[in-house]
Amino acid sequence: MRTLTRLRREGRSGEAHVLLNEAAYWPAVRFPLLAADMERAGHAADWATLLWEAAATLPAERLVAAADALTAAGRAEDGEQILRQGVVRPADEIGHAALALADGTRHRELRALLDACVRMRTPQDAARTAAPDPGRLVPLLLTAARAVSEERHWDVLHALRVAGLAA
Repeated sequence: MRTLTRLRREGRSGEAHVLLNEAAYWPAVRFPLLAADMERAGHAADWATLLWEAAATLPAERLVAAADALTAAGRAEDGEQILRQGVVRPADEIGHAALALADGTRHRELRALLDACVRMRTPQDAARTAAPDPGRLVPLLLTAARAVSEERHWDVLHALRVAGLAA
């Protein structure tokens, strides 16, 4: 944390950003401690940047692990945020991450991920997330879409049918 503070104080933003990118790859168990340290040091904006970098670059399994670690440490909002931001990744990765969450009975995180998916992606892109396991993912996607709106539900259902993933 001292290095980040020094870099910010010296106006070395590029190097500070590199440090945040490196921290995004730290083990998931360190994320809650890092969040607390950054907030105490007045680096809330840097914490938000680190979450974004982790969401955009970590493999799906590590993303889910980071979300789990944050949630387990009482930082559920951060855990859900990193999952919501993670929907920028390819659709099949989102599908695999959703399956990992479902397998781990992490229902709140699963709902957050799929909610973000159906809200932020086109219905066609959201439908593609079901490809890794349509039998399990189609009902989950439709439930998430229905929670957004009846119109979104029908749009996602239509996209699933067109993609051949739902009858």
